[in-house]
Order: sequence, then structure tokens, then C-alpha cells
Amino acid sequence: MNRKLDYFIRSMRWLQACHNAGRPFPRTETRTASGISGYKSSVQNIQHLYVPSCWLHSSVSTCSQNTYVYVGSSGANEQKIANDLGHEENFKLTQVNSSEEVRNTVEEKDGFNMVQQFFNDLQKCASLCEVLDLAARSPVSSKYVSNYFSTMWMLKKNTLKSQNYDETKLMFEHPQFQQLCQCVIDEAKYMDSNDLAYTLLAVVKLGVPQNTWLVQTLLRTCQERLNEFNDRCISVIAKTLKDMEKCKNVEALQFGLQLLLEEKVHKISNVFILQTIMRSIGKDVPLTLKRSLENKLLSLMGEFTVLHAFQMFSVLGEMDYLSVPVLNACSKTIIENIEGTPFSKLLNILKMSRQLRYQNRILYSALADYVTSVFYTWNRREVILLLSAFENLGVHPVKLMDKFLEEMMLHPESLNLKEVIIILRAYSNLNHFPSGQNREFLDTLNTILNNHLHEAADTDLLRAIYSFCVCGYLPQLALNQLLQEEILNDLVKSGQNQNMLSTINICLELDGNSSMKSTILSEKLSSLPKKILDFSRPEIQEALLTLLGNENLFQSNVQLTQGYFLDFEILMDTNRNIALTQAEADQLADDSNLRRIAVLCPPASAFCIPSGHPKGKLAMKIRHLNQLGYQVILVFYKEFQKLEKGEAVSFFKRQIFLAENI
Repeated sequence: MNRKLDYFIRSMRWLQACHNAGRPFPRTETRTASGISGYKSSVQNIQHLYVPSCWLHSSVSTCSQNTYVYVGSSGANEQKIANDLGHEENFKLTQVNSSEEVRNTVEEKDGFNMVQQFFNDLQKCASLCEVLDLAARSPVSSKYVSNYFSTMWMLKKNTLKSQNYDETKLMFEHPQFQQLCQCVIDEAKYMDSNDLAYTLLAVVKLGVPQNTWLVQTLLRTCQERLNEFNDRCISVIAKTLKDMEKCKNVEALQFGLQLLLEEKVHKISNVFILQTIMRSIGKDVPLTLKRSLENKLLSLMGEFTVLHAFQMFSVLGEMDYLSVPVLNACSKTIIENIEGTPFSKLLNILKMSRQLRYQNRILYSALADYVTSVFYTWNRREVILLLSAFENLGVHPVKLMDKFLEEMMLHPESLNLKEVIIILRAYSNLNHFPSGQNREFLDTLNTILNNHLHEAADTDLLRAIYSFCVCGYLPQLALNQLLQEEILNDLVKSGQNQNMLSTINICLELDGNSSMKSTILSEKLSSLPKKILDFSRPEIQEALLTLLGNENLFQSNVQLTQGYFLDFEILMDTNRNIALTQAEADQLADDSNLRRIAVLCPPASAFCIPSGHPKGKLAMKIRHLNQLGYQVILVFYKEFQKLEKGEAVSFFKRQIFLAENI
């Protein structure tokens, strides 16, 4: 019964709006000092319509307790409301007992017909100006004005970009547009909360300048009536504010939304609305609010669809908040429903996972296997982008990279310079070179690079040569161009470029021959300040001391002349029976009687996911240390810290001494 009474009250308000339709501004007289402007050519005669700058920076209140109580519609779509009213018509007719009630019922029916006709006409509009023409001959009131703006926004969204400028310009110049803006200014405080939220959204999306009375009035009114907004209205306002420039009213409304969310987040029951709010509020909200939203997500996890699971990566990326429990649950849903997943969604998951530093080996293996299974349904550009995304994340999709390499070798001439650089980076960083195809693959890419040397930018040339060098391949023609003094002078200024140039210089010294060494490059790098590295590994130091019995039998934090850094160095005799001190090693007549052990503790980021395969830079370092006569022992330091003391000593005993000597 209460629901039917609510419909009756709404109906009477609609009738009142229709009755007042003859007056363009039903509550106040027209003011000339307000309105809106568009492009410069359209606003020469209304420059006074902008608000003064002090109005934008005045102090404002948020979450005012003196909010307007308004009995209105609960949805933004007025057509739906009209249909709901129609469903109640039979009920109302059964209550007629007098001529007065009959007359009221007839008037109500006529009012509904007018509303229905209005929305039929609005749906027929095909341009922004047609909507404004309809407004010129139809009621202009708080109940209709939101629909005018919303319709214009939807039409603008569907307009071609090439026509958008002209359509918007005509909209600003239309004489009825200023009257609609004036009506919003006058009626904002009386508008239904849904209408108010959607009007603000539409006005901003239409490109109305932010420093106008219209936009600032809507912002202030939203502040005053913030307590009236339901979940959907909150999501609409949050989405609108995300795209607006910072000003006092925007910041005040954002702060008010945060306070309101902290109180209402436990009441939100719609997953889509919750995701929209989280996506819109951004990364600058307090950590306590982020955790409250995370807890609410976990409570709604049973209502997640597959689409919600995919969207969750973007939502948390927008908030810059890593929620492992939420992403783990979403990953499980994605793995179970991965068949048919389009390219864009896969690429987005990989990008957001990297941004959030989310690690899930099972998910990445499933994604890589799926991409491999549908390899031939995607074009080369899409596969290259996915390879790059896997590489950025540190994931090593072995089967996919094998298949792409085979396919690329069949038609290498179709690759451009940008694609060559991306492919080189992916294969070198992930250290992926199948046996027997390494040299042929690199020769092919080098030939393509040589064909594009005349058009290659200096930084692109540097990236390509760096990737080649990490693989142990020296592209002669490209190096000759890079090592010109004027090019080096420009490149050496950047810190990131210095790291790549240092790697190239080491590779020229250790992988090349004497004729390939660059004196110019060595001189420029020698003048740069050297990094001093000093790491403490007490667990390893204690294990070595227990095993060897003398702290002079190993050295820590060793810096080699070639630029490499060793966590620990151990010198041994030829048969690796005993460890030697540095003084004992210096007394050996021949270096061939000496064995050098290098203990490296690379970070987890130096290994691929999920295999633990060394990445390109670490593989290059191991290759170069082997060339310098070192036997390399890799220690996963975080895992090593979990070992008992006896286990740690046994580990090094097996690694340092030959098996037959143990």
C-alpha cells in the first residue's frame, strides 16, 4: 500500500510540473547574469556569465545536515518511472467514488499522456540542436531539464569525432541552451537527487566550462545535499569528479564523498556500483577507506560474475591498491572461464598485474597456455604486444615464444624497426634462445636493423644494441653508428642510457675482440661517478665462516675491474680441495692452479616467473664471470634465510667443494 501511495505522490508532482510548463522558469524570474559559454567564438556576448575566481576558491561546506528532503524518483531514467506509473493506473481507477475523484483521475491520465509524448519526442531527436528545439516548445522544469542534458550527452558520445566540434559549437550558440542552463541554476536545489547527479555528469561531459555559474552551482548543491544520494548517485558523482580539474568546490565534494563512503560502504550491495565508485575515487583516498572497500568486496565475492573478475584488475589499478585475497579469487574465476577471452582483456590483466606487483604463477601459466593455444587467431601485432607485456611482468612463456620465433623466421621481412626492438627486448630480457636457432635468429634481426639504420633514432639504436649485447651478439654496423662521438655525447647525459652504455662497453671488452673495443666510450664512462655497493648478508657470512673456519678464506662485497660486483669470493686450489687466503693465492706461480668461486645473491626480480629461469642481465653476468674464470653459485637469499644453520652449511659444502671431495 505504501508503494502505491508513493506512486500517487510522484504522479501528482509530475502533473504539477506539466501544469507549470507554460512558465519557462517556474520558481524564479530569469536572471541575466548567469548561464554558460562554449568556444570563444560563441561566448563573446556572454563573457559576464563566468563566475569570479574568488567564488571558485571560497570555503564551502560538505555533508550539510540541513539537506532538502525531496520525495522523488529513485532512478535516473524518467521513461521507466512513467511506465511504472502506468502499471498503477488500474489500481487508481478502482478507488474513484466521487465526481471530484473522477476529475482528478482524468487529469492524472492526461498528465501521463503528456509525459509519455515528451519522452517519445525526445527519443526521436538525432542531434543536440533537435533536443534544444524540443526544449523550446516543451516544458522546461526541474523534472525535464535533466533529460535534455542527458540526451544531448548521449548524442554527443555517438557523434563522430570529426563532427563533435561543430555539434558542440551549435549547441552553445543555440538560444535555448542558455535558458536550460538558467533553469538548472534556479531549480538545482529542488531537483531530485538522481536528476541532480546525472545533470552534473552530463553538463561536464558536454564540455561546459568548469568556471561557470552552472557547473559551480551544481557542485555546491551536491555538497549541500550529499546525504540524500543513494549508491548509484554516489558512483555517478565520483565518476564525474574524476575527470574535472581541481578547484575548491571539486575538492570539497570529493572530501565529502570520502566521508560519506566511510559511513555507507557496508551498505552497498551492488558489485558494479561498488567497482564504479572504487574506479572513480582514485588512488589518493585514505588507506582506511581502501581497506573498508576491500572488506566489502570480499563479502560480495559470491556475487562476482566473470566480467566483474576481469574488471577487478583495472579497478584496483585505478586505486593503486594491491588486494591479494580479492585478486586471487578473481584469478581463480578467470582461469576457470579463460576460453574465449579477447586480446584486450588479457593484455589489461598483464599490465595491471605489473602495476600492482601482483604475483600469481598459476594465473600467468594459464594465460600463457591459452595465448599459445589460440596463437593463429591473432595478428602479429597483438602477439608482440602480449610478449612485451609478459616480459614487463617477468613471465617466461616458453611455448608461446618458441611458436612465435618459428613463425617470425618464416616471414622476417615484414617486421619493422619498432617491432624488432620489442622482440629483441623480450627475448633478451627473458633469456630465451632455443638451442640451434640462437645465431640464425639474431642474424635475421640484425639484418632487419641494418636496413633501418638510416631512420633509427639514437635511443632506439641504443636499445637495440643493448639487447643484442645482453644476448652475447655484437651487431657491427649498428655499433659503428652508435660509437660516433656526437651520438655518445647526447646519450651519456641520461642515467638510464649510462647503464646501457656501460653494459655495451663490458660486452665489447669480454665478448668482442681487440678491434671492437671503443676508447671513446671507455673514456666517457670512466669520467662518470662510480656506484659503491655494500650489502650485508649475515646468514651467508656465518655459514661460510662455519664451513671454512677462517674469515680470511672468503671476501665479501668484491668489485671487479670490469664493473661487476660479487657478494662473496672464495679462492680454491686446482682440485677444489681447500680454500686459500688472498696471500696464499698470490704466491701461486700460475693462475691456472687457482679456482675462483663467485657467490651471487640476485634479487627475485632477476629470475623469470614461474620457472626461476635467470633473466638476460643475470645470464649475461654469469656468462662473463665464467669467461673471467669464476664458477658461479646462485643463492636465493630469501629462501636461504629460512634454512637452519646446519642446512645452510651443508648447502655451501655441496656447492663449493667437488662431490668427490666431500
